Amino acid sequence: MKILAIDTTGQTASAAIVQEDKLIAEVTLNYKLTHSQTILPMIAKICEKTETILSEVDYIACACGPGSFTGLRIGAATAKGLALALGKEIVPVPTLDALAYNVFETEKIICPIMDARRSQVYTAFYRWENGKMSRLSEMLAISIDEVIQMAEGYGQKVVFLGDGVPVHREKLSQNPDFLYAPAHCSLQRAAAVAALAMVLAREGKAVAGNAFELIYLRKSQAEREREERLQGEGKQND
Repeated sequence: MKILAIDTTGQTASAAIVQEDKLIAEVTLNYKLTHSQTILPMIAKICEKTETILSEVDYIACACGPGSFTGLRIGAATAKGLALALGKEIVPVPTLDALAYNVFETEKIICPIMDARRSQVYTAFYRWENGKMSRLSEMLAISIDEVIQMAEGYGQKVVFLGDGVPVHREKLSQNPDFLYAPAHCSLQRAAAVAALAMVLAREGKAVAGNAFELIYLRKSQAEREREERLQGEGKQND
């Protein structure tokens, strides 16, 4: 099985090709360029360098959120366009699941945190058991204080990773049982998306391109600002 995977859910943009248990190619960029500038050239580059014909790919895997609203939509549009053009199915991979998948077979609790702004992070808690990663909580959009409270409730060491770590490192560092993943496995990687998609595809969780859906967890900034504006207008009219 060969999978082309993409992740544009955060500041990092990443594309990879994985065949069975072999990583063929991966390009990851954590820089200020927009995903609309980077993701298609990334896909073209790895296909060119690996002599991959897109029609030979079995599935398109796409990180489906939560994450940046703009990034989510760019990734979804790219994945749907490829899937529909090639007649392939998409394997939706939750971003937090893929992030946690960067940390393999540890006895510690794994907690990816993505900066969601407005003093919140996207997060969930995970554990490896018998060679399989399981999610211990729902995917959440909560404050870092709530994350710390939940993490301490497990009563064991917790590995944190994700772009929310440097944002909240000062608070996290107050607990000596909190550990931090190194740079090479701390941010979104399409290789992790592809590897997890292999598992999900075998479980029959691929979907048609037009059935691919995103995980948002909360309303977009534009929707929140509109509601706040309407509430303000309502108060003025009272």
